[in-house]
Amino acid sequence: MVDFATILAGFGDAFTPFNLMFVLFGVLLGQFVGAVPGIGPIMAMAIAIPFTFGLDPLPAIAFLVGVNKGGLVGGAVPAILMNTPGTPDAAATALDGHPLAKQGKPLKATKMALFSSVTGDLFSDIVLITVSAPLAIMALKMGPFEVVALMIFAFSILAGLIGNSLIKGIIAAALGLLVASVGQDPEHYTPRLIFGYWDLFDGLPLPSVAIGMLAISEILRRMSLAHGNVKSGIITDGSQTPEDRRVSWAEYWACRYTMLHGATIGTILGALPGIGSTAAAFMSYAMTKAGSKDPTSFGKGNLQGIAASESANSAVVGANLIPLLTLGIPGSVGAALIISAFMIHGMQPGPLLFEQQGRLVYGLFGAMLMANFVNLWVGQLGLRFWTKVVSAPESIIFSAALLLCIVGVSMATSGLFGVAIMLIFAIVGYLMSTFGYSLVIFIIAFFLGPRFEKSIAQSLALTNGDLTQMLKSPVAVALLVLSVVSFVYFLRKNAQAAALETKM
Repeated sequence: MVDFATILAGFGDAFTPFNLMFVLFGVLLGQFVGAVPGIGPIMAMAIAIPFTFGLDPLPAIAFLVGVNKGGLVGGAVPAILMNTPGTPDAAATALDGHPLAKQGKPLKATKMALFSSVTGDLFSDIVLITVSAPLAIMALKMGPFEVVALMIFAFSILAGLIGNSLIKGIIAAALGLLVASVGQDPEHYTPRLIFGYWDLFDGLPLPSVAIGMLAISEILRRMSLAHGNVKSGIITDGSQTPEDRRVSWAEYWACRYTMLHGATIGTILGALPGIGSTAAAFMSYAMTKAGSKDPTSFGKGNLQGIAASESANSAVVGANLIPLLTLGIPGSVGAALIISAFMIHGMQPGPLLFEQQGRLVYGLFGAMLMANFVNLWVGQLGLRFWTKVVSAPESIIFSAALLLCIVGVSMATSGLFGVAIMLIFAIVGYLMSTFGYSLVIFIIAFFLGPRFEKSIAQSLALTNGDLTQMLKSPVAVALLVLSVVSFVYFLRKNAQAAALETKM
Protein backbone atom coordinates (compact mmCIF):
# COMPACT_ATOMS: atom_id res chain seq x y z
CA MET A 1 0.00 0.00 0.00
CA VAL A 2 1.39 3.41 -0.99
CA ASP A 3 1.66 5.75 2.00
CA PHE A 4 -0.06 9.14 2.01
CA ALA A 5 3.23 11.08 1.95
CA THR A 6 4.23 9.37 -1.31
CA ILE A 7 0.84 10.22 -2.83
CA LEU A 8 1.20 13.89 -1.89
CA ALA A 9 4.78 13.97 -3.17
CA GLY A 10 3.66 12.47 -6.49
CA PHE A 11 0.90 15.04 -6.97
CA GLY A 12 3.36 17.76 -5.97
CA ASP A 13 5.76 16.60 -8.69
CA ALA A 14 2.99 16.78 -11.28
CA PHE A 15 1.69 20.27 -10.57
CA THR A 16 4.72 22.24 -11.72
CA PRO A 17 5.01 24.80 -14.54
CA PHE A 18 7.44 22.54 -16.39
CA ASN A 19 5.03 19.58 -16.45
CA LEU A 20 2.11 21.90 -17.21
CA MET A 21 3.98 23.08 -20.30
CA PHE A 22 4.35 19.53 -21.64
CA VAL A 23 0.73 18.65 -20.82
CA LEU A 24 -0.40 21.81 -22.61
CA PHE A 25 1.72 21.03 -25.66
CA GLY A 26 0.45 17.44 -25.70
CA VAL A 27 -3.21 18.52 -25.53
CA LEU A 28 -2.69 21.11 -28.28
CA LEU A 29 -1.04 18.53 -30.53
CA GLY A 30 -3.69 15.93 -29.69
CA GLN A 31 -6.61 18.23 -30.50
CA PHE A 32 -4.98 19.20 -33.79
CA VAL A 33 -4.24 15.65 -34.99
CA GLY A 34 -7.65 14.51 -33.73
CA ALA A 35 -9.30 17.13 -35.91
CA VAL A 36 -7.46 15.86 -39.00
CA PRO A 37 -9.43 12.83 -40.28
CA GLY A 38 -7.43 9.63 -40.43
CA ILE A 39 -4.37 10.70 -38.43
CA GLY A 40 -5.58 10.61 -34.82
CA PRO A 41 -3.74 10.65 -31.49
CA ILE A 42 -2.34 7.11 -31.80
CA MET A 43 -0.16 8.00 -34.77
CA ALA A 44 0.93 11.24 -33.08
CA MET A 45 1.91 9.31 -29.94
CA ALA A 46 3.89 6.77 -31.96
CA ILE A 47 5.79 9.56 -33.72
CA ALA A 48 6.32 11.53 -30.50
CA ILE A 49 7.77 8.69 -28.37
CA PRO A 50 11.36 9.01 -29.76
CA PHE A 51 11.32 12.73 -28.93
CA THR A 52 10.73 11.94 -25.24
CA PHE A 53 14.03 10.08 -24.80
CA GLY A 54 15.80 13.11 -23.38
CA LEU A 55 13.03 13.99 -20.90
CA ASP A 56 12.46 12.82 -17.36
CA PRO A 57 9.84 10.06 -17.09
CA LEU A 58 7.03 12.18 -15.65
CA PRO A 59 6.95 15.01 -18.25
CA ALA A 60 7.51 12.47 -21.06
CA ILE A 61 4.54 10.29 -20.11
CA ALA A 62 2.42 13.33 -19.19
CA PHE A 63 3.02 14.65 -22.71
CA LEU A 64 1.85 11.37 -24.29
CA VAL A 65 -1.22 11.27 -22.03
CA GLY A 66 -2.01 14.85 -23.09
CA VAL A 67 -1.83 13.85 -26.77
CA ASN A 68 -4.17 10.91 -26.16
CA LYS A 69 -6.74 12.96 -24.23
CA GLY A 70 -6.63 15.91 -26.60
CA GLY A 71 -7.10 13.64 -29.60
CA LEU A 72 -10.52 12.47 -28.44
CA VAL A 73 -11.77 16.04 -28.04
CA GLY A 74 -10.30 17.02 -31.41
CA GLY A 75 -11.89 14.07 -33.18
CA ALA A 76 -15.38 15.29 -32.27
CA VAL A 77 -14.90 18.69 -33.93
CA PRO A 78 -14.92 17.66 -37.63
CA ALA A 79 -17.50 14.96 -36.81
CA ILE A 80 -19.92 17.64 -35.63
CA LEU A 81 -19.06 20.44 -38.03
CA MET A 82 -18.56 18.44 -41.26
CA ASN A 83 -19.90 14.95 -40.42
CA THR A 84 -16.31 13.79 -40.95
CA PRO A 85 -15.11 11.94 -37.83
CA GLY A 86 -11.52 12.83 -37.00
CA THR A 87 -11.22 9.47 -35.19
CA PRO A 88 -13.43 6.35 -35.38
CA ASP A 89 -14.55 7.02 -31.78
CA ALA A 90 -16.25 10.24 -32.90
CA ALA A 91 -18.51 8.54 -35.46
CA ALA A 92 -21.28 8.16 -32.87
CA THR A 93 -20.94 11.84 -31.93
CA ALA A 94 -21.72 12.85 -35.51
CA LEU A 95 -25.14 11.19 -35.36
CA ASP A 96 -26.62 14.07 -33.34
CA GLY A 97 -23.77 16.59 -33.41
CA HIS A 98 -23.89 17.27 -37.13
CA PRO A 99 -27.70 17.73 -37.32
CA LEU A 100 -27.44 20.24 -34.47
CA ALA A 101 -24.66 22.09 -36.30
CA LYS A 102 -26.78 22.20 -39.47
CA GLN A 103 -29.49 23.90 -37.41
CA GLY A 104 -27.08 26.80 -36.96
CA LYS A 105 -25.85 25.74 -33.50
CA PRO A 106 -22.31 24.46 -34.10
CA LEU A 107 -20.89 26.06 -30.94
CA LYS A 108 -23.58 24.48 -28.76
CA ALA A 109 -22.89 21.06 -30.27
CA THR A 110 -19.10 21.25 -29.96
CA LYS A 111 -19.27 22.65 -26.42
CA MET A 112 -21.57 19.82 -25.33
CA ALA A 113 -19.07 17.36 -26.81
CA LEU A 114 -16.21 19.08 -24.98
CA PHE A 115 -17.98 19.18 -21.62
CA SER A 116 -19.14 15.56 -21.91
CA SER A 117 -15.69 14.40 -22.95
CA VAL A 118 -13.98 16.09 -20.00
CA THR A 119 -16.65 14.78 -17.62
CA GLY A 120 -16.29 11.18 -18.79
CA ASP A 121 -12.50 11.44 -18.78
CA LEU A 122 -12.46 12.86 -15.25
CA PHE A 123 -14.80 10.10 -14.04
CA SER A 124 -12.55 7.33 -15.37
CA ASP A 125 -9.44 9.01 -13.95
CA ILE A 126 -11.02 9.09 -10.50
CA VAL A 127 -11.92 5.41 -10.84
CA LEU A 128 -8.34 4.68 -11.98
CA ILE A 129 -6.88 6.46 -8.96
CA THR A 130 -9.21 4.90 -6.38
CA VAL A 131 -10.19 1.38 -7.44
CA SER A 132 -7.79 0.42 -10.21
CA ALA A 133 -6.51 -2.81 -8.65
CA PRO A 134 -9.92 -4.50 -7.99
CA LEU A 135 -11.18 -3.52 -11.47
CA ALA A 136 -8.03 -4.89 -13.10
CA ILE A 137 -8.42 -8.22 -11.28
CA MET A 138 -12.04 -8.43 -12.43
CA ALA A 139 -11.02 -7.65 -16.01
CA LEU A 140 -8.28 -10.31 -15.91
CA LYS A 141 -10.85 -12.98 -14.98
CA MET A 142 -12.77 -12.36 -18.21
CA GLY A 143 -11.93 -15.47 -20.24
CA PRO A 144 -13.00 -16.40 -23.80
CA PHE A 145 -16.48 -17.51 -22.64
CA GLU A 146 -17.15 -14.22 -20.90
CA VAL A 147 -15.82 -12.20 -23.83
CA VAL A 148 -18.07 -14.11 -26.28
CA ALA A 149 -21.07 -13.36 -24.05
CA LEU A 150 -19.99 -9.72 -23.81
CA MET A 151 -19.75 -9.48 -27.61
CA ILE A 152 -23.23 -11.02 -27.97
CA PHE A 153 -24.50 -8.43 -25.50
CA ALA A 154 -22.83 -5.69 -27.56
CA PHE A 155 -24.53 -6.99 -30.71
CA SER A 156 -27.88 -7.06 -28.91
CA ILE A 157 -27.45 -3.35 -28.25
CA LEU A 158 -27.54 -2.88 -32.04
CA ALA A 159 -31.28 -3.40 -31.81
CA GLY A 160 -31.48 0.06 -30.29
CA LEU A 161 -30.07 1.52 -33.51
CA ILE A 162 -31.97 -0.53 -36.07
CA GLY A 163 -34.74 2.05 -36.46
CA ASN A 164 -37.95 1.37 -38.39
CA SER A 165 -36.70 -1.44 -40.63
CA LEU A 166 -35.57 -4.59 -38.85
CA ILE A 167 -34.69 -6.32 -42.15
CA LYS A 168 -32.43 -3.48 -43.32
CA GLY A 169 -30.76 -3.34 -39.91
CA ILE A 170 -30.00 -7.07 -39.96
CA ILE A 171 -28.70 -6.84 -43.54
CA ALA A 172 -26.38 -3.95 -42.57
CA ALA A 173 -25.05 -5.93 -39.58
CA ALA A 174 -24.54 -9.05 -41.74
CA LEU A 175 -22.63 -7.02 -44.34
CA GLY A 176 -20.44 -5.57 -41.57
CA LEU A 177 -19.62 -9.07 -40.28
CA LEU A 178 -18.91 -10.27 -43.82
CA VAL A 179 -16.46 -7.43 -44.46
CA ALA A 180 -14.86 -8.06 -41.05
CA SER A 181 -14.07 -11.64 -42.14
CA VAL A 182 -11.67 -10.40 -44.84
CA GLY A 183 -8.11 -11.33 -43.92
CA GLN A 184 -6.59 -14.13 -41.88
CA ASP A 185 -8.60 -16.74 -40.02
CA PRO A 186 -7.97 -16.15 -36.27
CA GLU A 187 -7.68 -19.90 -35.56
CA HIS A 188 -5.53 -21.22 -38.43
CA TYR A 189 -4.19 -17.91 -39.84
CA THR A 190 -5.14 -18.84 -43.39
CA PRO A 191 -6.12 -16.00 -45.77
CA ARG A 192 -9.80 -15.46 -46.64
CA LEU A 193 -11.48 -13.25 -49.24
CA ILE A 194 -8.24 -11.44 -50.13
CA PHE A 195 -8.50 -12.21 -53.89
CA GLY A 196 -4.73 -12.19 -54.32
CA TYR A 197 -4.21 -8.82 -52.58
CA TRP A 198 -1.80 -9.62 -49.76
CA ASP A 199 -2.29 -6.13 -48.38
CA LEU A 200 -5.60 -7.52 -47.09
CA PHE A 201 -3.96 -10.35 -45.12
CA ASP A 202 -4.39 -8.40 -41.86
CA GLY A 203 -7.94 -7.42 -42.78
CA LEU A 204 -9.46 -4.19 -44.04
CA PRO A 205 -8.00 -1.18 -42.20
CA LEU A 206 -10.52 0.44 -39.85
CA PRO A 207 -9.55 4.06 -40.76
CA SER A 208 -10.18 3.36 -44.46
CA VAL A 209 -13.58 1.74 -43.91
CA ALA A 210 -14.83 4.15 -41.23
CA ILE A 211 -13.70 7.37 -42.92
CA GLY A 212 -14.77 6.18 -46.35
CA MET A 213 -18.29 5.25 -45.27
CA LEU A 214 -18.92 8.03 -42.77
CA ALA A 215 -16.94 10.96 -44.15
CA ILE A 216 -16.32 10.63 -47.89
CA SER A 217 -19.80 9.24 -48.55
CA GLU A 218 -21.31 12.25 -46.76
CA ILE A 219 -19.17 14.61 -48.83
CA LEU A 220 -20.37 12.86 -52.00
CA ARG A 221 -23.98 13.17 -50.84
CA ARG A 222 -23.61 16.87 -50.01
CA MET A 223 -21.92 17.52 -53.36
CA SER A 224 -24.74 15.77 -55.21
CA LEU A 225 -27.24 18.10 -53.53
CA ALA A 226 -25.31 21.28 -54.31
CA HIS A 227 -26.66 21.69 -57.90
CA GLY A 228 -23.96 24.25 -58.64
CA ASN A 229 -24.88 26.52 -55.72
CA VAL A 230 -21.97 27.56 -53.48
CA LYS A 231 -22.85 28.05 -49.81
CA SER A 232 -21.16 27.81 -46.44
CA GLY A 233 -20.34 24.39 -45.02
CA ILE A 234 -22.22 25.33 -41.84
CA ILE A 235 -24.66 28.23 -41.91
CA THR A 236 -24.53 30.30 -38.72
CA ASP A 237 -27.05 33.00 -38.07
CA GLY A 238 -25.50 36.03 -36.40
CA SER A 239 -28.88 37.06 -35.04
CA GLN A 240 -29.19 33.92 -32.92
CA THR A 241 -29.63 34.27 -29.19
CA PRO A 242 -26.68 33.58 -26.87
CA GLU A 243 -28.49 30.40 -25.73
CA ASP A 244 -27.91 28.91 -29.20
CA ARG A 245 -24.17 29.51 -28.94
CA ARG A 246 -23.54 28.01 -25.52
CA VAL A 247 -24.51 25.12 -23.28
CA SER A 248 -26.33 26.38 -20.21
CA TRP A 249 -25.90 24.81 -16.79
CA ALA A 250 -29.49 23.53 -17.00
CA GLU A 251 -28.75 21.75 -20.30
CA TYR A 252 -25.53 20.27 -18.94
CA TRP A 253 -27.22 19.15 -15.71
CA ALA A 254 -30.10 17.59 -17.67
CA CYS A 255 -27.53 15.26 -19.26
CA ARG A 256 -25.95 14.22 -15.95
CA TYR A 257 -27.40 10.70 -15.89
CA THR A 258 -26.56 10.20 -19.57
CA MET A 259 -22.95 11.19 -18.94
CA LEU A 260 -22.81 8.98 -15.85
CA HIS A 261 -24.09 5.99 -17.83
CA GLY A 262 -21.68 6.71 -20.66
CA ALA A 263 -18.70 7.16 -18.35
CA THR A 264 -19.55 3.93 -16.53
CA ILE A 265 -19.81 1.98 -19.80
CA GLY A 266 -16.53 3.50 -21.03
CA THR A 267 -14.75 2.71 -17.77
CA ILE A 268 -15.90 -0.91 -17.68
CA LEU A 269 -15.10 -1.56 -21.35
CA GLY A 270 -11.81 0.34 -21.06
CA ALA A 271 -10.70 -2.01 -18.29
CA LEU A 272 -11.23 -4.96 -20.65
CA PRO A 273 -8.27 -5.29 -23.05
CA GLY A 274 -9.15 -5.04 -26.73
CA ILE A 275 -12.73 -3.68 -26.60
CA GLY A 276 -11.92 -0.02 -27.33
CA SER A 277 -13.55 3.39 -27.24
CA THR A 278 -15.47 3.02 -30.52
CA ALA A 279 -17.54 0.16 -29.13
CA ALA A 280 -18.10 2.09 -25.89
CA ALA A 281 -19.36 5.17 -27.74
CA PHE A 282 -21.85 3.28 -29.91
CA MET A 283 -23.05 1.08 -27.05
CA SER A 284 -23.65 4.11 -24.84
CA TYR A 285 -25.45 5.94 -27.66
CA ALA A 286 -27.71 2.96 -28.41
CA MET A 287 -28.61 2.41 -24.76
CA THR A 288 -29.35 6.10 -24.25
CA LYS A 289 -31.55 6.24 -27.32
CA ALA A 290 -33.42 3.08 -26.39
CA GLY A 291 -34.00 4.28 -22.83
CA SER A 292 -35.15 7.75 -23.86
CA LYS A 293 -38.77 8.89 -23.56
CA ASP A 294 -38.39 10.45 -27.02
CA PRO A 295 -36.16 8.15 -29.13
CA THR A 296 -37.34 9.77 -32.36
CA SER A 297 -35.45 12.96 -31.43
CA PHE A 298 -32.12 11.13 -31.71
CA GLY A 299 -30.32 11.70 -34.98
CA LYS A 300 -31.91 15.13 -35.24
CA GLY A 301 -29.68 17.14 -32.92
CA ASN A 302 -30.32 15.77 -29.42
CA LEU A 303 -27.76 16.89 -26.82
CA GLN A 304 -28.25 13.59 -24.98
CA GLY A 305 -26.83 11.71 -27.98
CA ILE A 306 -23.68 13.86 -28.00
CA ALA A 307 -23.27 13.48 -24.23
CA ALA A 308 -23.71 9.69 -24.38
CA SER A 309 -21.06 9.03 -27.01
CA GLU A 310 -18.46 11.57 -25.88
CA SER A 311 -18.59 10.66 -22.19
CA ALA A 312 -18.18 6.97 -23.06
CA ASN A 313 -15.31 7.20 -25.55
CA SER A 314 -13.33 9.58 -23.35
CA ALA A 315 -13.81 7.45 -20.23
CA VAL A 316 -11.93 4.63 -21.97
CA VAL A 317 -8.65 6.61 -21.89
CA GLY A 318 -8.21 6.50 -18.13
CA ALA A 319 -9.67 3.01 -17.78
CA ASN A 320 -7.18 1.61 -20.35
CA LEU A 321 -4.43 2.30 -17.83
CA ILE A 322 -6.06 0.13 -15.14
CA PRO A 323 -4.76 -3.23 -16.45
CA LEU A 324 -1.55 -1.54 -17.65
CA LEU A 325 -0.45 -0.11 -14.30
CA THR A 326 -1.62 -2.97 -12.09
CA LEU A 327 -1.00 -6.01 -14.28
CA GLY A 328 1.31 -4.78 -17.04
CA ILE A 329 -1.31 -5.60 -19.72
CA PRO A 330 -2.08 -2.79 -22.20
CA GLY A 331 -5.81 -2.38 -22.81
CA SER A 332 -5.50 -0.59 -26.16
CA VAL A 333 -3.02 0.58 -28.79
CA GLY A 334 -2.63 3.89 -26.93
CA ALA A 335 -1.92 2.05 -23.69
CA ALA A 336 0.61 -0.16 -25.52
CA LEU A 337 2.44 2.97 -26.67
CA ILE A 338 2.45 4.32 -23.12
CA ILE A 339 3.81 1.01 -21.80
CA SER A 340 6.65 1.26 -24.33
CA ALA A 341 7.40 4.75 -23.03
CA PHE A 342 7.45 3.36 -19.47
CA MET A 343 9.98 0.72 -20.46
CA ILE A 344 12.10 3.21 -22.40
CA HIS A 345 12.44 5.20 -19.18
CA GLY A 346 13.39 2.15 -17.11
CA MET A 347 10.02 1.27 -15.54
CA GLN A 348 8.24 -2.06 -15.66
CA PRO A 349 4.44 -1.76 -15.37
CA GLY A 350 2.88 -4.42 -13.19
CA PRO A 351 2.02 -5.29 -9.58
CA LEU A 352 5.35 -4.02 -8.23
CA LEU A 353 5.11 -0.62 -9.93
CA PHE A 354 3.12 0.98 -7.10
CA GLU A 355 5.64 -0.33 -4.55
CA GLN A 356 8.79 0.59 -6.47
CA GLN A 357 7.66 3.73 -8.33
CA GLY A 358 4.66 4.88 -6.27
CA ARG A 359 5.65 8.53 -6.37
CA LEU A 360 5.95 8.51 -10.15
CA VAL A 361 2.61 6.70 -10.58
CA TYR A 362 0.77 9.30 -8.52
CA GLY A 363 2.64 12.00 -10.39
CA LEU A 364 1.17 10.48 -13.57
CA PHE A 365 -2.28 10.55 -11.97
CA GLY A 366 -1.80 14.23 -11.16
CA ALA A 367 -0.75 14.92 -14.75
CA MET A 368 -3.87 13.14 -16.03
CA LEU A 369 -6.13 15.31 -13.86
CA MET A 370 -4.25 18.39 -15.01
CA ALA A 371 -4.66 17.33 -18.65
CA ASN A 372 -8.46 17.20 -18.21
CA PHE A 373 -8.66 20.85 -17.15
CA VAL A 374 -6.16 21.90 -19.84
CA ASN A 375 -8.33 20.03 -22.36
CA LEU A 376 -11.34 22.04 -21.20
CA TRP A 377 -9.51 25.38 -21.42
CA VAL A 378 -7.82 24.73 -24.78
CA GLY A 379 -11.01 23.29 -26.21
CA GLN A 380 -13.03 26.37 -25.25
CA LEU A 381 -10.59 28.58 -27.13
CA GLY A 382 -10.24 26.28 -30.13
CA LEU A 383 -13.94 25.67 -30.77
CA ARG A 384 -14.57 29.24 -31.95
CA PHE A 385 -11.69 28.94 -34.40
CA TRP A 386 -12.97 25.67 -35.89
CA THR A 387 -16.49 27.05 -36.17
CA LYS A 388 -15.16 30.01 -38.17
CA VAL A 389 -13.18 27.67 -40.41
CA VAL A 390 -16.23 25.66 -41.48
CA SER A 391 -18.16 28.82 -42.28
CA ALA A 392 -16.10 28.94 -45.48
CA PRO A 393 -17.78 27.94 -48.80
CA GLU A 394 -18.57 24.23 -49.19
CA SER A 395 -16.29 24.00 -52.21
CA ILE A 396 -13.32 24.88 -50.00
CA ILE A 397 -14.46 22.81 -47.02
CA PHE A 398 -15.12 19.66 -49.04
CA SER A 399 -11.89 19.84 -51.04
CA ALA A 400 -9.89 20.42 -47.84
CA ALA A 401 -11.71 17.56 -46.08
CA LEU A 402 -11.04 15.21 -49.01
CA LEU A 403 -7.36 16.14 -49.02
CA LEU A 404 -7.06 15.62 -45.24
CA CYS A 405 -8.85 12.28 -45.46
CA ILE A 406 -6.58 11.06 -48.24
CA VAL A 407 -3.40 12.22 -46.47
CA GLY A 408 -4.54 10.90 -43.10
CA VAL A 409 -5.59 7.48 -44.35
CA SER A 410 -2.44 7.09 -46.47
CA MET A 411 -0.35 7.78 -43.36
CA ALA A 412 -2.46 5.52 -41.14
CA THR A 413 -2.30 2.60 -43.60
CA SER A 414 1.23 3.26 -44.90
CA GLY A 415 0.34 3.64 -48.56
CA LEU A 416 -2.22 4.37 -51.22
CA PHE A 417 -3.84 0.94 -50.96
CA GLY A 418 -5.69 2.17 -47.87
CA VAL A 419 -6.85 5.22 -49.84
CA ALA A 420 -8.26 2.95 -52.57
CA ILE A 421 -10.15 0.96 -49.92
CA MET A 422 -11.48 4.23 -48.48
CA LEU A 423 -12.82 5.34 -51.88
CA ILE A 424 -14.45 1.96 -52.51
CA PHE A 425 -16.25 2.09 -49.16
CA ALA A 426 -17.20 5.71 -49.81
CA ILE A 427 -19.23 4.48 -52.79
CA VAL A 428 -20.62 1.58 -50.73
CA GLY A 429 -21.60 3.99 -47.96
CA TYR A 430 -23.23 6.38 -50.40
CA LEU A 431 -25.34 3.58 -51.91
CA MET A 432 -26.29 2.16 -48.49
CA SER A 433 -27.41 5.54 -47.15
CA THR A 434 -29.31 6.25 -50.39
CA PHE A 435 -31.33 3.03 -50.01
CA GLY A 436 -31.88 3.47 -46.27
CA TYR A 437 -29.37 1.00 -44.80
CA SER A 438 -27.71 2.01 -41.52
CA LEU A 439 -24.03 2.87 -41.85
CA VAL A 440 -23.69 2.97 -38.06
CA ILE A 441 -24.79 -0.66 -37.66
CA PHE A 442 -22.42 -1.70 -40.45
CA ILE A 443 -19.46 0.03 -38.76
CA ILE A 444 -20.22 -1.45 -35.33
CA ALA A 445 -20.54 -4.97 -36.75
CA PHE A 446 -17.31 -4.50 -38.73
CA PHE A 447 -15.49 -3.24 -35.64
CA LEU A 448 -16.68 -5.99 -33.28
CA GLY A 449 -16.51 -8.84 -35.81
CA PRO A 450 -12.80 -9.84 -35.52
CA ARG A 451 -12.87 -9.76 -31.70
CA PHE A 452 -16.09 -11.81 -31.67
CA GLU A 453 -14.72 -14.41 -34.10
CA LYS A 454 -11.44 -14.73 -32.22
CA SER A 455 -13.24 -15.26 -28.90
CA ILE A 456 -15.48 -17.94 -30.46
CA ALA A 457 -12.41 -19.70 -31.92
CA GLN A 458 -10.70 -19.68 -28.50
CA SER A 459 -13.85 -20.99 -26.82
CA LEU A 460 -14.24 -23.80 -29.37
CA ALA A 461 -10.59 -24.78 -28.90
CA LEU A 462 -10.97 -24.91 -25.10
CA THR A 463 -14.20 -26.93 -25.18
CA ASN A 464 -13.50 -29.20 -28.18
CA GLY A 465 -16.43 -27.64 -30.02
CA ASP A 466 -18.95 -27.78 -27.17
CA LEU A 467 -20.08 -24.19 -26.62
CA THR A 468 -22.72 -25.31 -24.13
CA GLN A 469 -19.95 -25.27 -21.53
CA MET A 470 -20.36 -21.49 -21.55
CA LEU A 471 -23.39 -22.08 -19.36
CA LYS A 472 -21.05 -23.13 -16.53
CA SER A 473 -19.80 -19.53 -16.28
CA PRO A 474 -22.14 -17.37 -14.15
CA VAL A 475 -20.82 -14.16 -15.76
CA ALA A 476 -21.39 -15.49 -19.27
CA VAL A 477 -24.92 -16.68 -18.39
CA ALA A 478 -25.78 -13.28 -16.88
CA LEU A 479 -24.54 -11.48 -20.01
CA LEU A 480 -26.49 -13.83 -22.31
CA VAL A 481 -29.69 -13.23 -20.32
CA LEU A 482 -29.09 -9.50 -20.52
CA SER A 483 -28.59 -9.84 -24.28
CA VAL A 484 -32.00 -11.46 -24.76
CA VAL A 485 -33.71 -8.94 -22.49
CA SER A 486 -32.07 -5.93 -24.18
CA PHE A 487 -32.78 -7.26 -27.69
CA VAL A 488 -36.49 -7.71 -26.96
CA TYR A 489 -36.71 -4.41 -25.08
CA PHE A 490 -35.02 -2.36 -27.80
CA LEU A 491 -37.10 -3.92 -30.57
CA ARG A 492 -40.34 -3.18 -28.70
CA LYS A 493 -39.13 0.35 -28.04
CA ASN A 494 -38.36 0.89 -31.73
CA ALA A 495 -41.73 -0.57 -32.74
CA GLN A 496 -43.54 1.82 -30.38
CA ALA A 497 -41.54 4.79 -31.69
CA ALA A 498 -42.29 3.80 -35.29
CA ALA A 499 -46.01 3.48 -34.51
CA LEU A 500 -46.00 6.90 -32.82
CA GLU A 501 -44.20 8.47 -35.78
CA THR A 502 -46.75 6.93 -38.18
CA LYS A 503 -49.66 8.44 -36.23
CA MET A 504 -48.03 11.86 -36.29
